[in-house]
Amino acid sequence: MRCNQKSFTVWAVSDIVGRFAPSPTGDLHLGNLRTAIAAREETGVHSRFVIRMEDLDRMTSRRDFALRQLADLKAVGVVSDVPIVYQSDRFDLYREQLKRLDRRGLTYQCFCTRREIQQVVSAPHGAVPGYPGTCRQLNENERQRLARIRPAAIRLKVPRDDGAHADIDDIVLVRSDGVPAYNLAVVVDDELQGVTQVVRGDDLMHATPSQNHLQALLGFRTPEYVHIPLLCGPDGNRLSKRHGDVTLGDCLRLGFAPSDVRRALLRSLELGTNGWEQSSSLAQWLKSLL
Repeated sequence: MRCNQKSFTVWAVSDIVGRFAPSPTGDLHLGNLRTAIAAREETGVHSRFVIRMEDLDRMTSRRDFALRQLADLKAVGVVSDVPIVYQSDRFDLYREQLKRLDRRGLTYQCFCTRREIQQVVSAPHGAVPGYPGTCRQLNENERQRLARIRPAAIRLKVPRDDGAHADIDDIVLVRSDGVPAYNLAVVVDDELQGVTQVVRGDDLMHATPSQNHLQALLGFRTPEYVHIPLLCGPDGNRLSKRHGDVTLGDCLRLGFAPSDVRRALLRSLELGTNGWEQSSSLAQWLKSLL
């Protein structure tokens, strides 16, 4: 993907509440930290800020990773004003909202694998965005037959007869292993934690219409969304752990202080560009921003 270079609390509606919600699957890289800093800055010092751990997948998420991430966030000035919420502790809350949608006939079973979906959406001359709707019209006999082969995920049924929902996907609400999916959990948690403002990477911009649609169906408020350009590595691609030395710990080992890293990341946001040349090391890139 190429980058663009340029305790459970309900707050009052009038409050500004921002949030940052990482997945505790390893150490945060600098792109994660930059988004967190931007979210905290955008919320403002006199507003509430929430850190939430998106640890839905218990196979890849670990509490020790969460603690390390929280320590790195604190080091660059990002802390939560409320107790940390872990999504893995809140499955009952998500299932309660799923039942509301079920009762209104707004869900359906989906037996498609990721590979099957990818084959359809990327087929020559027939490429379609999002989920192609393969399982929407299955009859009961077909559902029973497929259920004997593999477990079903649960998808949101979006109206397709008026042409008004072309940019809204039939998002997964519950995975085939029974775990509540990201799009359901994030919408429920943003509502229950009173989140009014979301700052996140522009790679999630495509998910916003579907999340807004789900919020409307559940009678939830819609936060204000700010999507910022992704931080890119020296190869011009979205920064990730595959780039090597890209964590706060790496920066500290090079002799930079947490305040240096925070200042450099804020500067990169102000410039609207990474300025990370193909031949530049992490240390050279950070120095160029200080």
